[in-house]
Amino acid sequence: MKRMLLTVAAMAAAILAARATLADPVQELNERHHFPTKEKFAKVRSSGGQNLVNHGGPVIHSAHVVPIFWGPSWGTGGADNATANHVISFFGQFGTNSHYAIITQYYDAAGSIHTSSLGNTNWFDSSAPPTNVTDAAVQGEVLKYLASHSFDASAIYEVFLPPSSYSSDGSATSCGGPNLQYCAYHGNFSNGGRDIKYSAMPYPSCGGCQSAGFTAAQNFDHFSCHETREAVTDEDLNAWYDRRGNEADDKCAWSPAPFIDGGFGYQYEWSNAAGACVK
Repeated sequence: MKRMLLTVAAMAAAILAARATLADPVQELNERHHFPTKEKFAKVRSSGGQNLVNHGGPVIHSAHVVPIFWGPSWGTGGADNATANHVISFFGQFGTNSHYAIITQYYDAAGSIHTSSLGNTNWFDSSAPPTNVTDAAVQGEVLKYLASHSFDASAIYEVFLPPSSYSSDGSATSCGGPNLQYCAYHGNFSNGGRDIKYSAMPYPSCGGCQSAGFTAAQNFDHFSCHETREAVTDEDLNAWYDRRGNEADDKCAWSPAPFIDGGFGYQYEWSNAAGACVK
């Protein structure tokens, strides 16, 4: 009898593990949602035909983005200043163009997502980030910004890292780190009664996170459109995703191939209306 109970327990554990793997094919880490590398995307492409499911969580109806450029190289005269200005220009037009408008089909109890200006607020922090920028450090950088600026509940605070740093989340890292598992990520955290939406935007310095023919700035555009649209459609990680746990941009992250429009880099977006990845 003891042996039979152990066998049943082992079978139950195996089923639970299989379900966890099915629901979480990109191996989500903690409470954040990660942009899959090319390698990870190739392993989950079989999930492609499933529409997103509304799990009842909130969306951001009229979003704003605050790019935070951390490190002296982003500032005037710095090696990455032109890239920073390109990113600012990207956000200046993204919220009102057709590549953003795809997500207006998604909604919550208060209504649908709208196209709107994502805002023209940005912040340059000339202090040097550590080489290994943990998630706690990214959150700390957002709080550093909020210490001198008003909180916006509809904002996504996106922290851009220079090529001298990489992002880490537990043992997993972005480009430049010892254990490449993701390209970027978004999440949310609570502070002082505020639900703060944010993303980590590591430098795209490895092939697993680069699109063919894209500049570094255009690869950042790819990260930006991916993480921004996902944060808008799934701000608290309980709104729109498919039965395998993939958010809208995960499903189309690398195929069809990312593309350039008007000098900016984009990727296809999943449309429930079309049942496919669309431009």
